[in-house]
Amino acid sequence: MDPRTTHFASRLDELTQLVLRLGGLVEEAIGRSVHALVDRDSGTARKVLESDHAIDRLELEIDHLCLELLLLQQPMAGDLRFIATAMKINSDLERIGDHAVNISERALELNEAPPMPTFIDLPLMATRAQAMVRDALDAFVRRDAELAVATIARDRELNDQMRENFTRLADHAREQPQDIDQALRLSFVTKYFERIGDMAKNVCEQVVFMASGEVIKHQRVSRTGSGEDQS
Repeated sequence: MDPRTTHFASRLDELTQLVLRLGGLVEEAIGRSVHALVDRDSGTARKVLESDHAIDRLELEIDHLCLELLLLQQPMAGDLRFIATAMKINSDLERIGDHAVNISERALELNEAPPMPTFIDLPLMATRAQAMVRDALDAFVRRDAELAVATIARDRELNDQMRENFTRLADHAREQPQDIDQALRLSFVTKYFERIGDMAKNVCEQVVFMASGEVIKHQRVSRTGSGEDQS
């Protein structure tokens, strides 16, 4: 085999591993942020803030490698789509890490106030958001458009739960005006988890393009995985 081909394949594998490492850091940040919030653990919240530097550094490393592969190797067809997809999802993963930081910042603020009654299920939102990120990364590594489409459909669960949480928090704030600040911060948290789902959805849309060449970014995806144009 041509040594240049072997080197290029090795670099593509390195890119895959870097993206997976970034995904792992992001998943860990999500888990820690919800732990900091639910268990009122300010120490863990601060660890999430500190870990964001590692996520940012890894994002820059991935960007650099992608540009190097594009400029020096001049990849074609499937390899070109793979590298372009890695660049785009790299940005989405970094933004997910930023949302974990946002959740941890709200946790630090909320931990300074008396606890509110538990009537919204933030751990469930976190679990669903983490699962979407994990499956989006699996779809990327396996170049699995079918898994990507199925993951996109699950974004509706987070959207529905966000709206339900907003309603419950607004009702509580009306009944207990002294809790308005806390309710507002929790509504931000609910929105952050919904945005994490959106970022995972973006990753999956890029995976579909990488695997099949089909652009589904501006399509609705049904729960059964079929797409239809938006009207």
